[in-house]
Formats: sequence, structure tokens, C-alpha cells
Amino acid sequence: MPHSLILNLQARSPIQPGYLTGKHLHALFLTLVSSVDYELGDRLHAQTANKAFALSPLQKGDRPDCLQWQHSRPIPAETPCWWRISLLDDQLFGNLSRLWLNLNPQHSWHLGAADLHITSILGTPQSTQPWAGFAPYQQLYETASREEPQIHFRFFTPTAFRQGTFDSALPSRENVFGSLLRRWNEYSNIPFPESIIEHLFPSYFDIRTELVKDARSKFIGCVGNLSFRIMGAADTETIRQLNTLADFALYAGVGRKTPMGMGMTRRLA
Repeated sequence: MPHSLILNLQARSPIQPGYLTGKHLHALFLTLVSSVDYELGDRLHAQTANKAFALSPLQKGDRPDCLQWQHSRPIPAETPCWWRISLLDDQLFGNLSRLWLNLNPQHSWHLGAADLHITSILGTPQSTQPWAGFAPYQQLYETASREEPQIHFRFFTPTAFRQGTFDSALPSRENVFGSLLRRWNEYSNIPFPESIIEHLFPSYFDIRTELVKDARSKFIGCVGNLSFRIMGAADTETIRQLNTLADFALYAGVGRKTPMGMGMTRRLA
């Protein structure tokens, strides 16, 4: 069952920009995992493809539809923040249940020299927080539309795709739905055929490229809106499978570096 959890956080001291990168947030997540299951933390660290989790950049305030993926200034002490952790594997959520159930708001976690306290965790959809939610894979499949031909996405953080030895920031149907399909087939136990992607065609796009850089690397991805239309002689089962993948984007993200905050994608009404 995919889970999208929102951790509400507060820093007791300023968080410096150098520790707000995807690399450091990825390390913080593995620290959380290792605190309840050290071997699981090692296994997740060793995963190289179709990872069972996705993360967001650390966010200030309460604007879930306007995400920030780079910080040029420190986040001041006592600033309310939130952080999304998405889990695609049932076993992973179960193994981490001790962490959620025994939450101690006085326990400190660290980003650099800053002490972070987890004040609460949201696991159900909220009117003010659309990134929280959960749904069994079977439910995602059964409730997906068998008639809706239009699929609208927004890429909230820079999104790119591996093509050969290089990255591409162009969100083609093969890139976007191929990424979703691989993760769905890895974790859902309801496999879909690759051929369903052939029925998709882009019908609208309003995207731009953005650069994400840290001390060691640069990453170019796209952000913005993109729509696909299901065309041709697609039967109702194919339409349902494609709509299922579109709904799954909330949990899986799209493209590369989703465990480091990139590729945060959501279907729009």
C-alpha cells in the first residue's frame, strides 16, 4: 500500500542552506529508518533502482502547491516546516510503524548542526495538505476511471529522466509513464503491459527547465504543467490502467532522484 506521510518539523536552531540539499535529507531519512531497523536502513541505502521511497525537499510554511527545492538562506530557528516521505512498499511501512507510533516530540534529529523535532505526522488526506494520503494498490486500480481520456500533471520539483549515459529534462510519454509503470510493476503485484503507453499523446504543456546545484553536481529538470490524452482504439481496461498510473504519481514521483526531492508530481483535476 503506498503511503504519503507529512512530517511536521521545527528546528531549534537555524538550518544552514548547505544541509538542505537532497543528499542530506536522504541521509536523514536513512537515519530515521536505522533508528528502528538498522539492517533495513542498510538495504535501502544499497538500493540502486526503483527505490521503495520518495522524499520532498524541506518546506517552510503552509504553501503545498508552491514547493521550494533550493534554499539560499538559512531557515530560522522555530520556523514550522514540513517534509513529505512516500513509501511504496507495504513491508517498509510496517517496519517503520514503531517510529510513527512511538513519536517523541522532544527527541532531536539533526540536519548539520541544527536540531529538528518532529511535532506531528499526517497520513490521511487533508484539505490544506494535498500531499498526504494512502491507498492500497488494489484500490488505486479499482477506483481509477475507465472513461477519462485526459490526464493533467504538474511537476512541482525539477524532473528529469535517464537516457543512456545522460539525463533528459523532456517529459515525453515514454519517460513519464515508463517511470510510473516500472515502479507500479515493481511494488503493486498488479502488472500492466508496456504497450499501454502507445495510446498516450501530449495535448498541452507549459513547462520550463530549472537548475538544481550543490557543491558536487548540477541537475537540470523541468517544472510546470503537462497534459496527455488517451487516443486511438484504447479499450476500457487500457484507459483504467493509464488512469491508475496517473493517480499513482502522487506516491511514486516521476523520473530520477525522487529519493532526493526531485520529480514530485501530482495529477490535477
